[in-house]
Amino acid sequence: MTGSEKPERTADPFSHSEGSASAMRERDLTRVPSDDRLASADGSQSDTAPPVPDPIEVLGRIPTGTTLRTEIAAAARSQGLTSSFAAELSTLHESIESIEIPSVDLEGARRQLAEATGEEERLKERVAEARGNVRARREVDADPTESIADLEAAAAELSAARTERIAAEQALDRARERAATARDRREQRLALRDRLENRRRDARSELADRAYPAFCEALSAVPAGPSADPGDAPSAYEGTSLAASFAAVRIAKIDGPVALGPDAAAAFKRRDELTPETVLGVPVVRPDF
Repeated sequence: MTGSEKPERTADPFSHSEGSASAMRERDLTRVPSDDRLASADGSQSDTAPPVPDPIEVLGRIPTGTTLRTEIAAAARSQGLTSSFAAELSTLHESIESIEIPSVDLEGARRQLAEATGEEERLKERVAEARGNVRARREVDADPTESIADLEAAAAELSAARTERIAAEQALDRARERAATARDRREQRLALRDRLENRRRDARSELADRAYPAFCEALSAVPAGPSADPGDAPSAYEGTSLAASFAAVRIAKIDGPVALGPDAAAAFKRRDELTPETVLGVPVVRPDF
């Protein structure tokens, strides 16, 4: 199929009238999101998650609530197809896992320095006071022995406090260096994760493109599918999201069961002789009306 060639639209065997098809389109978006950045099957992915979640996780309910590319890529994965990005994805996983971010307690280091500095200042005042006492006793020819002992003890404590303050300063410097290293590594990991997510999208797009011809063919056999215009790529698809989900499930190799939402079940009730199990090729669970 080329960009200028569009498949001929046929009558939808599941619709009794043009009005009913229009009503279905009004309940359902006529343009299905194809950009994987808009949605994912579970809303998030871990660094080690595959580009496409387990097919039954994506296609186990209709509507799937995810993008067209993810739907078709999940169907492709169920068929055993893999993308050409598998090796690069594996390398990115390993690179991310290899980054170790050191734990840093900058606040604790700052607090220790503040305490050490405060103690040093307190002892400086004590030394000054003791020195003044010695001087005063000497000026009046009093015995300064006890005051000298107090001065020596205060001076010794001040020396120890100064050592602790220097050690605290050095500890804070080391903590700042570790914090800078941690920040650099977090930025490095974030860049790798961005690259990983880009490659995941590339992988999904590649799988979706490979399975798109089968998807287009399946549209003719599902509710609202014949009235859809698939174009020549997922980004060109114009049709209901229900039809897209139906077609993706139809080409997927999954055991099911697939849970039908109310609109999905209603689409099949238009023609009771064509059951969801027959059209989709899997067991289904119907909603309780």
